[in-house]
Amino acid sequence: MASEPDPDRLRALEARLKQVKAAPEVKPSATAKGFSQGEVAWRMVIELATGIMLGSAIGYGIDVLAGTLPIFLIIFSLFGFAAGIKTMLGSARELGRKAEKAAKDEGK
Repeated sequence: MASEPDPDRLRALEARLKQVKAAPEVKPSATAKGFSQGEVAWRMVIELATGIMLGSAIGYGIDVLAGTLPIFLIIFSLFGFAAGIKTMLGSARELGRKAEKAAKDEGK
């Protein structure tokens, strides 16, 4: 009991396919020359994690030397988190400036 396909629906599908094929090609974003947005995101995640790990390592080292185990570990972990956030925001600002400059140069 196979039924025949609806000719109106087939024509509508063909029209949509032609429309999609005729659509202009999407240009890649100018996030940063040579970097995809995924690479930029991983860079920021790594900057944040590195800040936290370095702060924790410094705090743990000071705690071991001073004999006050959790105090400096907590304080320097928070400092590392703040430093990681600051570095991430700086990278975002830098990439934003590069994107604006690329858009401005492209507009000329």
